[in-house]
Amino acid sequence: MKWFLFLLAYLLGSIPTAVLFGKYFFKIDIREHGSNNPGATNTLRVLGKKAAVVVLLVDVGKGALAAVLPTLFSVQIEPLYLGITAVIGHCFPVFAGFRGGKAIATTAGALLISNIWMFAIAYITFFLVITLTKYVFFGSISVGLSLFIFSLFHQDTFHSIVFVLFTIFLIFLHHSNIRNFINKEEPKINDKRIKKDRINPPA
Repeated sequence: MKWFLFLLAYLLGSIPTAVLFGKYFFKIDIREHGSNNPGATNTLRVLGKKAAVVVLLVDVGKGALAAVLPTLFSVQIEPLYLGITAVIGHCFPVFAGFRGGKAIATTAGALLISNIWMFAIAYITFFLVITLTKYVFFGSISVGLSLFIFSLFHQDTFHSIVFVLFTIFLIFLHHSNIRNFINKEEPKINDKRIKKDRINPPA
């Protein structure tokens, strides 16, 4: 049963929300527009606020549902681990050629269920870093770093190792943003140039 739940969590995470929304409502592959990332941020950039809200809520829901699976099936598994499995599915979705998002929304859902304090610390940091730097990718990477620092004081050594690996994972997922930042090509959230990426739904 445990392996089944891990598989189920991965499959839940693999639901490519932004890809499906772009395909059926805008007739595009969002991975070919904007930042090419099928997540809520690029959905906002390319498809607009309403689409971004839908994608955000579903992606958060994927992580939350995965984390609640142990309760639903009465199995002794730490919810965080199933939530992280859903995050991996979100980033490498079997239903979308393993080309997925960058973990942040689905991680939020997983933390909401598994540890509300970790959720609060991680996403207060996330929004604070974005507010200060104007770069979303810095905020995203800060989620992993804040979870690691939190674990040093409130969790065991194994959790600290998990969050070190998670931070490295986030850095890997954002390597293109880091490269663009070094080359001074990464747009800030208030960069007016990103408006040209907006696509209207077909009539």
